[in-house]
Amino acid sequence: MSTEAADTDDLRDRITNFLRRNFPQIQMHGGDAAISHLDRENGEVHIQLGGACSGCGISPMTIQAIKSRMVKEIPEIETVHADTGMGSGADGDLGGTSSGGMSPSFPGETSDDGEDDEGPQAPF
Repeated sequence: MSTEAADTDDLRDRITNFLRRNFPQIQMHGGDAAISHLDRENGEVHIQLGGACSGCGISPMTIQAIKSRMVKEIPEIETVHADTGMGSGADGDLGGTSSGGMSPSFPGETSDDGEDDEGPQAPF
């Protein structure tokens, strides 16, 4: 194994240990965190939160905590990208700012898309 590969494996291990040590609630609540991409040269890591984290209401707060603490504790990491995989952006943004996505609609709301579908009517 080359020295660079050993350094990358060491960094990967330190990131994994950081997540386990600082965020045990992820696993305790049925979630998991995995490194989906690591760019040692640019100091960038992509973290994928899965399991129960997908759709969890506090995932955005967990993501922000991971991002702020990891860059402080692991000097080689300058940028952290994280995603829950449930329609969120790369930074835990739960929609609304990504282009091409669906926007919410509410009964009685009109749109100028040329379609006449008003959706189901409420029984009251």
